[in-house]
Amino acid sequence: MTEPKPPILESELHAYVDRQLANPRDAEVENYLAANPEEGQKVRFYREINETLHKLFDPVLNEPVPLSLLSPRVGSASRPRQLAGIVLALAVGAVAGWSGRGFYASRPFNELDWARNAAMAHLVYSPERRHAVEVAAAEEQHLVTWLSRRLGSPLKVPHLTKEGYDLVGGRLLPGDQGPVAHFMYQDANGQRLTLYVRTDIRGNPTTAFRFYEQGQVRVFYWLDGQLGYALSGEVKKDELLRLAGAIYHELTK
Repeated sequence: MTEPKPPILESELHAYVDRQLANPRDAEVENYLAANPEEGQKVRFYREINETLHKLFDPVLNEPVPLSLLSPRVGSASRPRQLAGIVLALAVGAVAGWSGRGFYASRPFNELDWARNAAMAHLVYSPERRHAVEVAAAEEQHLVTWLSRRLGSPLKVPHLTKEGYDLVGGRLLPGDQGPVAHFMYQDANGQRLTLYVRTDIRGNPTTAFRFYEQGQVRVFYWLDGQLGYALSGEVKKDELLRLAGAIYHELTK
């Protein structure tokens, strides 16, 4: 009698994305994904995340290591400590790259990248229970002041209480054009929405809502003057559009 095959685990999907899964399990995952389109979409999204991270950090990782870190010294630390120093130098370089305005300004603006980043941020933070936000809604004024200063533009936090969603709080994120404000909302059933707010360095006029979908995450995004907004959620398209409209009307009062 043939033994039933074990179920495909989430860890195996990640291993498959990273090309770390050996046959025959690799083939079993491929068959599973072919029979489960939603899981296939999730795997494609994981691959997009990997590609995005490689585009952002590979240039830093490929920078030459300073000679001062490679040159041996008499009485210096052991080789493991030298290697630790190299890793630390690369980490510092990565942080410096993220925080430099020149780095952001040199990257061409791409609306699909913006929508993907918003969807990715929603996917990463919306499942979190204890660390969903950096600053809770109880400190809303501090949150607004802090994020306005970091984005270099006065922000308003839209409220969706009448729509059934309460503000959870917000956080600061790195974006492809500079710092990004990320606000989170939640309804009585625990359903969450996230609002991704970026500075539009081109100063575009108001534009119509545009739609993007990645797996179960749907995004409506638009530009309004100096700011760009992207509302993400795992809700129906019509409902998300209604909520995006409510946010737009409140912000333009």
